[in-house]
Order: sequence, then structure tokens, then C-alpha cells
Amino acid sequence: MAADGGLSARKPTGPTFNRHSSGLDQFFSSLAGRTGLSILDFGGASQANISFITELGYRLTSEDYVRSLDLAFGDGDQFYENQADPDRLQGFLHENLDFPRESFDGALVWDALQFLSADLLHITVARLEQILRPGSSLLAFFHADEKVSQVPVHTYRIVDHKTLMLTPRGMRKRAEHFNNRALERLFHNFDLKFFLTRDSLREILARR
Repeated sequence: MAADGGLSARKPTGPTFNRHSSGLDQFFSSLAGRTGLSILDFGGASQANISFITELGYRLTSEDYVRSLDLAFGDGDQFYENQADPDRLQGFLHENLDFPRESFDGALVWDALQFLSADLLHITVARLEQILRPGSSLLAFFHADEKVSQVPVHTYRIVDHKTLMLTPRGMRKRAEHFNNRALERLFHNFDLKFFLTRDSLREILARR
């Protein structure tokens, strides 16, 4: 199992920058024309995201999933091993994914799923399937470069429906490399659409 799963740098490792996101554009297009929707954001509380989502007439629930991972499982050599600890695991799930069934119409997961051990990853995706309503969309990012183990982590802030502002959060070791087939197996109960970008960040839109 990978060592040093937690962030290797607590301070930003580069400048904040904007990037186009076709996945984000498709995410919001899938919600268009509907009102009173509820969105789950794994990026933590952000005024930019709160303002953008609420101005659309939607409700937003924010969880800093990556930070919660470090708080629950530590950010050192035992990070992935600790995800198998039953007490830590149940505490983490209770704090971050304890929602009634079919609570949300969309989930902005960003890059968080890359840092889950296999068991926790499948539990998380199963929980997401449960708490999303039929017809909901989930947006997630995965680094496509299979030759690297350490990948950058970012905070994602919504500028507009197809533009994100990314702030670096350091580097961390991902649990595994995810190719298209692995993602199809992981989200086998969803309909998937892939967007591969020039910066090797694979975006997926998963429809419930």
C-alpha cells in the first residue's frame, strides 16, 4: 500500500489559476430547468461556490472530504492502512456521508476519490449512489498520468458554469491509477461520460 498518503505540503505549491471544465459545463447543463435542487460539494465551504449555487436557486451542502480524510486517518505513512480500521472508518462515514437516501440532485466530488483505499472507495461510491436521487449527476476528477504516484491536490472554486479557479493544496500519493475501464467498473451503476483534458486531468460525469 502506498505510503505518505497525506498532503506533502500544507502551503500552496503554485499560483492560483483558472481552467476550462467541460465536465462542469455538462454537470450544470444536466440540472438546467429544474428548481429547488440540493447539491453536495466535497471541496469544503467556499463563498464562490455557495454564491454560484444559491444564485441558481439550489441548496448547497459542503464537506471538505480531503481534509476529513487526514483528520480521520492521519496524514503519514499509515494513511491508507488506517482506512481499514473499523472504528476510524465508521467515524469517517458518519461525519461525512451520513445523509438520508436520495437527499441530493448532484455531487461535486472533485479529485477526492483518488485518495481512498479500495474498500473505502467502493463504500463511498455506494453511499453516493444511495444519497443521490435518480437522474442526478456526479462530477469527479482523476489524474490520467499513470507514470506518477504523487499528484497535485487542488481546491476548486466555481467562476462560471464552465470555468474553475484552482488553488494548489500540495502533492499527495494517490491510492491507485484509474483508467477508463477501472472507472467504468467503479461506477457500474451510473452512466459515464469522459472528458480528457490537455493537463491530463480526466473529468467524469456520472449520471445516476
